[in-house]
Amino acid sequence: MTTKLTVREIASAIEEFAPRNLQESYDNAGLQVGDPEMKVNGILLCLDVTEDILTEAIDRKCNLIVSHHPLLFKGLRQLTGSTPAQRIVAEAIRHDIAVYSAHTNLDSALDGVSYEIANIIGLSDARPLDPHAGSDTEGLGVVGDINPVPAIEFLRKLKEAFDVKCLRYSDRSPQLVIRRAAVCGGSGASLIGKAIDAGADVIVTADVKYHDFTDNGDRILIADIGHYESEICSRKILSRAIRQRFPECQTLFAQSDRNPVSYM
Repeated sequence: MTTKLTVREIASAIEEFAPRNLQESYDNAGLQVGDPEMKVNGILLCLDVTEDILTEAIDRKCNLIVSHHPLLFKGLRQLTGSTPAQRIVAEAIRHDIAVYSAHTNLDSALDGVSYEIANIIGLSDARPLDPHAGSDTEGLGVVGDINPVPAIEFLRKLKEAFDVKCLRYSDRSPQLVIRRAAVCGGSGASLIGKAIDAGADVIVTADVKYHDFTDNGDRILIADIGHYESEICSRKILSRAIRQRFPECQTLFAQSDRNPVSYM
């Protein structure tokens, strides 16, 4: 694929969907590597920018990588090739490959990551669980109603829908039937209290710690589906955001995207 579009124009399309001002203070969304005025020959979408992803971009002649997780959270203090991030930056520059990331702004956007999870599990009347100031549609997490379903059946469907190899859930939860659900892609344990306050019977998220289960598991069903599993849908969302502005623009999903967590 060759387009007349620039990196800046692709970034603008993404930021129209997921404005940069929605990102959390600790985040580093935006252009990570590359010239914003470079013409885009191909776009590779991924969750994490790894060395395998960069090799795939080179092989598939994509000079723009768009990821959900930023390659660079903190500034590089040196460029000696001693870490994966350093090697990726050096190799990307060497091959004229730009890297752009949309992270917590994509999480908080209307129809972003949590809304996508909500759609997959069939939530209705979805609204932000932790809304941004002055917004009824943007914020972290989503809460909504669901057709009543036995809790154990809900968990089984969740495991299947997200291809979860090992579903962690609270076994002391009193909920027998799920009627209202909260979701948050990625690390959403900090929203458990808000999910309880919103009347949710379950919160679906990832990276839940032991004490999150012990402290809250007797009040709400907590389902940890895994970080990768909850956010791999970001590729579809990024593709949609780009193609809404540029319908003729093709995007490729990375074949080398891999869950860094394995299960035995």
